[in-house]
Amino acid sequence: MKKSTKIILIGLVVMMMSVSAFARGKKSTITIAGSTTVLPIAQATAEVFMDKNPDINISVRGGGSSVGIASIMSGTVDIGDASRHIKNKELAAARKSGINIVEHIVANDGITIVLNNSNTIDALTLSQLKDIYTGKIQNWKELGGKNMPIVVVSRDVSSGTFEVFNKLVLKNAKGLNSALMLASNNAVVTTISTTPGAIGYVGLGYVTDKIKAVSVDGVKATEKTIQTKEYPISRTLQMYTRGIPTGIVKQYIDFVLSPEGQDIVEQQGFIRIMDDKNK
Repeated sequence: MKKSTKIILIGLVVMMMSVSAFARGKKSTITIAGSTTVLPIAQATAEVFMDKNPDINISVRGGGSSVGIASIMSGTVDIGDASRHIKNKELAAARKSGINIVEHIVANDGITIVLNNSNTIDALTLSQLKDIYTGKIQNWKELGGKNMPIVVVSRDVSSGTFEVFNKLVLKNAKGLNSALMLASNNAVVTTISTTPGAIGYVGLGYVTDKIKAVSVDGVKATEKTIQTKEYPISRTLQMYTRGIPTGIVKQYIDFVLSPEGQDIVEQQGFIRIMDDKNK
């Protein structure tokens, strides 16, 4: 064999080995976007899943439930997170485009009403909440509290939490124009904790000792009352996929729904979807 031929063959072998090594080192990626309520569940489960599967990379970002659903419909993400169910008009648009949107319920949650820790109010009714958020009640003294203006804090319109709250509490009545419309659960917690007269709502997993959770219609948001739907502002949290998931997306969804994944759901302050602790 000629020397030049040998050099060419050796070069080809080295190139093939390099390509093979690159292919082995390249990670498969799952992209997730949407609800800021589901965000901590997605982030925590993704971290554990990636530890178990070093060849898989998961990119997680928020943006709101509407963003999550729009992104899964457009095909720009593999999983769309939402703290509300997909709307009929969204499903119709997807079907018109030949897209099959599949829902995966990953947790239970209660939209928790929160006040500043200095507030003396411990309980509210659905009727009172509606009156507060529509502007009929504007001072805490009207509810037996301090003579202090009520600062109404809400989520922005792209939030699934905002839509569920509007449906279950406001009954789709027009909310107060002066309400502070915030982009995330964390922003609500920060505002409530630093504003004495404020009222807001967050997913149960965001409740900390920096804010005060109150009962609604005499029921506190707990694991039991949310699972039984006794708590009046209970809901489920979802992940959406285009069609029945396969491959690594299916592996990840299955992990979130597994006993270990549901333990992580609880660690993030939310409620598991099944009682599998003893399984």
